Amino acid sequence: MIQLTNIHKTYYTGAPLHVLKGIDLTIEKGEFVSIMGASGSGKSTLLNILGMLDTYDKGTYLLDGRLITEMNETKAARLRNQYIGFVFQSFNLINFKTALENVALPLYYRGIGRKERNRTALEYLDKLDLRDWANHMPNELSGGQKQRIAIARALIAKPHVVLADEPTGALDSVTSQEVINILRSINAEGLTVIVVTHAAEISAQTDKIIHLKDGMISEIISNK
Repeated sequence: MIQLTNIHKTYYTGAPLHVLKGIDLTIEKGEFVSIMGASGSGKSTLLNILGMLDTYDKGTYLLDGRLITEMNETKAARLRNQYIGFVFQSFNLINFKTALENVALPLYYRGIGRKERNRTALEYLDKLDLRDWANHMPNELSGGQKQRIAIARALIAKPHVVLADEPTGALDSVTSQEVINILRSINAEGLTVIVVTHAAEISAQTDKIIHLKDGMISEIISNK
């Protein structure tokens, strides 16, 4: 599903900052993978490149056999909407839209009509036990409910890969486990799931742990 070969990334805001220094990584279809590392190790940069939110300077990135290279934002957005579902620590919900409208948003960008996208959004809210909260605004929801809505939004467009950036970082331990259980269940349905986390108890529940240090992969641990 994902093949990275000799990926480098340098930022030039002031003195050059070489963040990724030759990443070689293969993630198979249907794997549940975690990425760990200290702050500044390159985790977020790697995730942004995987999600086509950022570009790389050198190397190759193949996603489902397609070469991902520099492209305009329109093409990148189209591919993201087709292949990638995002889940963020801060939920990234739109405050003035209901839970239903937030979940339905990716279908709006695909040009799907309101009636169909709302029907589909209700189905996904139902799967995550949130149907009764469909018309509530984000400020009326708990952190766990917000994250489940974010997961429903990530899944509604039927992506190939779900990228989760510290999805439990703002949650208590019980709610964190509930979120990981949801990610495990969608992985069991065949979705590739990649989680960036600082929590060893979270990474221990994934198939493979990728440790980053100073912009390089220092270790890969299999939990299978």
